[in-house]
Amino acid sequence: MKKLLFLLLLVTAIGSFAHAQEKNKSEKKKGFDRSKLFAGGNFGMTFGDYTLINVSPQIGYRFSEYFAAGTGINFQYISLKERDYNTGALIDKVSRGVVGLNIFGRVYPIRQLMLQVQPELNYTFGKTKYYSTPSFTTNNGTFIVPSLLAGGGIVFPAGNGGFIISVFYDVLQQPNSPYSNKPFINFGYNFGF
Repeated sequence: MKKLLFLLLLVTAIGSFAHAQEKNKSEKKKGFDRSKLFAGGNFGMTFGDYTLINVSPQIGYRFSEYFAAGTGINFQYISLKERDYNTGALIDKVSRGVVGLNIFGRVYPIRQLMLQVQPELNYTFGKTKYYSTPSFTTNNGTFIVPSLLAGGGIVFPAGNGGFIISVFYDVLQQPNSPYSNKPFINFGYNFGF
């Protein structure tokens, strides 16, 4: 009899706990929830014979614990100076700019792991200046280039945001893409609202 009573109390307790959990789930906000917004992206600079300025902000929304999506813009400037190996004299300078739009979708199998797909459309332009005598400049053309970045990374949660280290690869590999034919590493931070 004691075993039956204990079993009945255990089943009742489990049922009450499950009902409370279900009630908490149903009491969650319906519709748009500002607290699920996040902003972040990438920012980088280096100067010298190789100069890079990258400002690529993004804004997104956490639809659930496991899925987020958003959009962003790309601004990149890259210049590379080539010098004579013996004299150090400047031979040429290649400059390239990128302006683009992207959308992204993220899956979080666990809180610390992120998988992401990011289609982009970038407008690229550039020129090369030759420092021979006389010096002259050539236009390297303007192109609209699609890219499809796929990859993932590790998320280090910090308060309402998180630091992200990720690796991406441009699956499409279109000519004039701003991404090389090798995987690249991004460091970024997402700020929660």
